[in-house]
Amino acid sequence: MVNKRRILSILCILALLIGSLAGCGQSGEQAATDEGTVKDTLVVATSYDAKTLDPHTTNDIASSSVMAQIYENLLTLDDNNELVGQLAEKWEKLDDKTYKFYLKKGVKFHNGEEFKASDVKFSLLRALNKEGSAVKHVVGEIDPDQIKIEDDYTIVVGLKRPFSVFLTYITHIGGGVMLNEKAVTEAGDDYGMNPVGTGPYKFKSWVKGDNIVLERFDEHRNIKPKFKEIVLRAIPEATSRTIELESGGVDIAYNIVPTDVPRVDENPDLELLRKVNLSTQYLGFNCEKEPFNDVKVRKAIGLALSTKPMVESVFRGVGKPAMGPIGPGAKYFNKDLHIPERNIEEAKKLLEEAGYPEGFSTEVWTNDRKERIDMATIMQSQLKEIGIDLKIQVLEWSAYLEGLKNSRQSLYIVGWTMSAPDPDMGLYPLFHSSMKGSNNFSYFGDEEIDKMLEDGRILEDSAERQELYYTIQEKIVEKAPWVFLQNGEEVVGTRKNIKGFKPSPMGYHILYNAYIEE
Repeated sequence: MVNKRRILSILCILALLIGSLAGCGQSGEQAATDEGTVKDTLVVATSYDAKTLDPHTTNDIASSSVMAQIYENLLTLDDNNELVGQLAEKWEKLDDKTYKFYLKKGVKFHNGEEFKASDVKFSLLRALNKEGSAVKHVVGEIDPDQIKIEDDYTIVVGLKRPFSVFLTYITHIGGGVMLNEKAVTEAGDDYGMNPVGTGPYKFKSWVKGDNIVLERFDEHRNIKPKFKEIVLRAIPEATSRTIELESGGVDIAYNIVPTDVPRVDENPDLELLRKVNLSTQYLGFNCEKEPFNDVKVRKAIGLALSTKPMVESVFRGVGKPAMGPIGPGAKYFNKDLHIPERNIEEAKKLLEEAGYPEGFSTEVWTNDRKERIDMATIMQSQLKEIGIDLKIQVLEWSAYLEGLKNSRQSLYIVGWTMSAPDPDMGLYPLFHSSMKGSNNFSYFGDEEIDKMLEDGRILEDSAERQELYYTIQEKIVEKAPWVFLQNGEEVVGTRKNIKGFKPSPMGYHILYNAYIEE
């Protein structure tokens, strides 16, 4: 009996010791938190789940937000929008159409492969193929026959024609990131679920519609993130994101909606970060579908909507009402544009001239973002006054993008965020006829505007280029493929002890600099 008691006693002591190390049955992370040691997982609430992590097959913010942690480009932009090398040690412009890149040595992909010039060639050619339809606007000027490998760490890239913002374009998360051929080939059609990059975090797991887990890549050459893992939780319902932030369920919450701004701002445990971004929210028309193929119908709808009061009511001081296709944060923003006054009589007159004196029925698409649904509801009410019966259809994000890509929409509300402040990035992908179905979801085409957009790509920054882009913006307003709604603002909430995080005006945010203040 004595021996049994001693054995039991020893087992109890061992159990207590083990329990203290393992958190007494709790998770290791919780145990560490209870004992005041470093929390090693950053939890981030996002509005939407990513569509895919294959950078060549999508161009949406939700996917880019994840990919920005996994992948790297030859070049990137610093906080002053100046070009800096990321995977390129240096670069040269050999002539108007030719660039030479010298690659950093010893860079590892997450699968252990070394990054070489062959990966640059593979990545650019893949982006140029059918896989890259979503990023055609980024790489479309590259001549596939003029990509020449000089050695493992030197490559020359030739263009079809001069393209003054080529180097800025290849900073794009998507079209400009570098892939590993072996990883892409091995994953085949499942590459979007098995991404491999050179970035500070590597892909670990994905529960579709719920969360994506990234794990620190300890072999990264110079970035050593503080957090071992990042969990990106898709929480589409805006107030739920805020509640999770308040309760400590997440450390960072993206897209704090206007109605929740005061409660985050006034909470002593939280911090509200705001940054004017490069986005434009808009109501788009499918210009290839009746009756929206008639500019008079498009203008009638624009005149029937009171966009300024609508935007001010819905966004409550977040961002500004938009005057044109690009916002004031973009280079060559045309300050002479203005927001049209609502004019019901003129709208009715235009509808009558277009052959719709009694109006018509149609539908507007949106996703489940609250502000877009609120604007659609106001539009529904206002358009009744000119006889338009508007039905609202709310779609899940992936289904929404797929529908837009296949021209199934009539009217739609969405936004575009420029990944660089150059006007080409906010105009060419959206209004050039060659981009229909890629990012031009209005299926808009105009020969004169096409020509001007092509000219703008060639010109170096100058008064001539500024004048050209001012004119392009005026022409687009005149043709009315969009009703311009809002120029946006990034509004992000964080726990007070999260430091090192800065929201980006591009809409996707770098997370690997974040840390907890001790």
